[in-house]
Amino acid sequence: MDWLGPEEWNAVLLSLRVSFWAVLCSLPPGILVAYALARWSFPGKQLLNGLVHLPLILPPVVTGYLLLLTMGTQGAIGGLFAEFGIVFAFRWSGAALAAAIMAFPLMVRAIRLSMEAIDPKLEQAGATLGASPAWVFLTITLPMSLPGIIAGTILAFAKAMGEFGATITFVSNIPGQTRTVPSAIYAFLQVPGGESAAIRLVIVSVAIAMAALFLSELVGRRVASKVGGRNA
Repeated sequence: MDWLGPEEWNAVLLSLRVSFWAVLCSLPPGILVAYALARWSFPGKQLLNGLVHLPLILPPVVTGYLLLLTMGTQGAIGGLFAEFGIVFAFRWSGAALAAAIMAFPLMVRAIRLSMEAIDPKLEQAGATLGASPAWVFLTITLPMSLPGIIAGTILAFAKAMGEFGATITFVSNIPGQTRTVPSAIYAFLQVPGGESAAIRLVIVSVAIAMAALFLSELVGRRVASKVGGRNA
């Protein structure tokens, strides 16, 4: 990508870094929440489902503002982290947090649908053979839901790469620190002569998004065929 300038290249690298950590940190809770929504019955289940999908409904700016209120250095939660030297507001780590929250619903939905497609009789059979619930989850549910986990992870990564509203509200648009690809495109469009740089980053964004969708379909189908072959 020699045709990208230093500032553009920095934005791409930062976006990749932010997206990687956003997906990595949200995957374990995403699997747990998806399993709870797919298999458990408990008071407040619909409330949890609503909270998970809330970032898809709220304007991203609202999500970013709520993050600033709660996770900022003066916020109830962010203030506690700040006492230990962990700061999210106006840092790349805050961009990763915002991206994780915005991408979380897509991840959970893909994993949940995959788990709901598993025949509960298979899990019940494992339980009748003396396997603990944790072992049934690790040896039956988790492997069979792998296509959904992979698809959800890739889609969440692509969503994190394109996150803008919550990110710019929570961590601003600081070059080299919080300026991701969407923020850089916005910044370039605000200055005369910045259209060419913005177009180059738009091309990169489209390429990454299309590659993520293609990879999600390809890997999901291959893993699904292997899982299906083992259980045939």
